[in-house]
Amino acid sequence: MTLSWLTIIRLGLVQSALGSIVVLTTSTLNRVMVVEFALPAMLPAALVAWHYAIQISRPRWGYGSDMGAKRTPWIIGGMAVLALGGVLATDATLLMGSSPLLGVLLGVLAFSMIGAGVGAAGTSLLALLATHTAPQRRPAAAATTWIMMIVGIVVTAGVAGGLLDPFSPQRLAFVATGVAGIAFLVTLLAVWGVEREIARAPEDEVVKPPFRQVLAEIWAEPLARRFTIFVFVSMLAYSAQDLILEPFAGLRFGMTPGQSTQLAGIQHGGVLLGMILVGALGARVGDGKRVWMQRWTIAGCIGSAAALLALACASAVGPSWPLAPTVFALGFGNGVFAVSAIGSMMGLAGAGRGQREGVRMGVWGAAQAMAFGLGGFTGAAGVDALRAFLPDENAFLIVFALEAALFGFAAMLAARLGLAAAPTSPNLGTPVAYEGVRS
Repeated sequence: MTLSWLTIIRLGLVQSALGSIVVLTTSTLNRVMVVEFALPAMLPAALVAWHYAIQISRPRWGYGSDMGAKRTPWIIGGMAVLALGGVLATDATLLMGSSPLLGVLLGVLAFSMIGAGVGAAGTSLLALLATHTAPQRRPAAAATTWIMMIVGIVVTAGVAGGLLDPFSPQRLAFVATGVAGIAFLVTLLAVWGVEREIARAPEDEVVKPPFRQVLAEIWAEPLARRFTIFVFVSMLAYSAQDLILEPFAGLRFGMTPGQSTQLAGIQHGGVLLGMILVGALGARVGDGKRVWMQRWTIAGCIGSAAALLALACASAVGPSWPLAPTVFALGFGNGVFAVSAIGSMMGLAGAGRGQREGVRMGVWGAAQAMAFGLGGFTGAAGVDALRAFLPDENAFLIVFALEAALFGFAAMLAARLGLAAAPTSPNLGTPVAYEGVRS
């Protein structure tokens, strides 16, 4: 049984809930630590990086959901851990003002829970969508879930930001608890009854393979291994500009904090448009076949590379360059790439041996998390290192050009995936051989 559009939208609310808690912990608490409590900026950066590192456990969470008859308990359990972690992270942040050491130790625990919760809930959710979404709906389903995650982030940032003024520790604790509670309640309502009619038979209790064996089997699949490498490289390029775009706008174009924030909004507008385009046309053009998702992915990578090269030119030219259209183009390319890659991921999760969708999603999610953790850090660190020896315009030019090259390399990897020759298993529970796939 396949999921209806209404059910897909309901499950997208889980992504909105995930985004709402994560943005509160990675953005709002970041600012409070640095500004209100005058703590080193490296502290929140390290905690955020740590929550990405914890998500390397995603394959294990996916394995757990694969072995059972239902995935919703893993989604609910993961969201519960995430919600508690978000509240605990807020308490840790407030404790840092009076007892820094205890606050940091509590923060490590809290961000560990956040990483584990995102990994368990997010991986199981995507595995559920990949398993029960009709092939022609997967591009639109991927777009829907990502768009709803961004909507959750935007709504939470706007509402929570308004409720936090005037700032006080009590207000922060109240808002964080409210966001976590509402997110968990939304998750319960979103998954309620979804698997009642689509529950799977669990793995045979006698021959249930151990996790390491399943992981080794998946890594031995040529397509799964190459796709993992592609996900890591492309998401590294995708995230490397996250922390340097607004400083670039301020340093080279003299933008105020408000103006650079508006520029980030323009970029997110481009991301949304790119996602909507792929979601609306991806299922129509080529009937949602993998080869068309591959072409969208390549196009998104090339478009992102071109926009980053334009930003490198903008760094050399300076304020006379049309920065806003360039940033919008970058966001558009990023959106096309991201949704088509996730659509391909959902389609490939069921290729190969049956009932391994969760582990495959976990492997690719772990690669994405590692890339996000490294990408933001290496992009910012690269600019800092180059600015110590070169003028600002040359430092940003080099970093943007390197990021463009990385996206170009990702496009080459995507072209070599061989999705057109990839096996298709409508049942998603039948072992399929990998004959005819390019090495």
